[in-house]
Amino acid sequence: VVLENVQETTKECMLIMLIENVSGLSEDDGDFSVEMIPELHAAVVTFTGNTAERKFTENLNQNRRAKQQNITARCLELTNCVRVENIPPGTPTDYITVYFENKKNGGAQVICVQQLPDEEAAIVTFSDHKGNA
Repeated sequence: VVLENVQETTKECMLIMLIENVSGLSEDDGDFSVEMIPELHAAVVTFTGNTAERKFTENLNQNRRAKQQNITARCLELTNCVRVENIPPGTPTDYITVYFENKKNGGAQVICVQQLPDEEAAIVTFSDHKGNA
């Protein structure tokens, strides 16, 4: 779930408590994690269990505290590509492909790897959206 309109002054701990209050889950117990993306005024919440993301999104959008902060939630769209970061310089494209096709790392069919050497990153495209789960 992506949280939008998160101000740069919003502390991650406050956002975590808001998510815990709305969801009834606990970050300390590993039920979810939060990644702040200040340059986009957003945060991404990743749930680790069988959480009803749509229900959480509805509840957060109706939450009084979230409304006061102008924070809104929406489910992320399914995609068949991911951005992979911290790739060491000189890593062969074949290595990245084989890594993601390995069953231990998802076992998904990779159809394209676009390396971004200046950013030490790559865009990996899978044959379908289930490959990047």
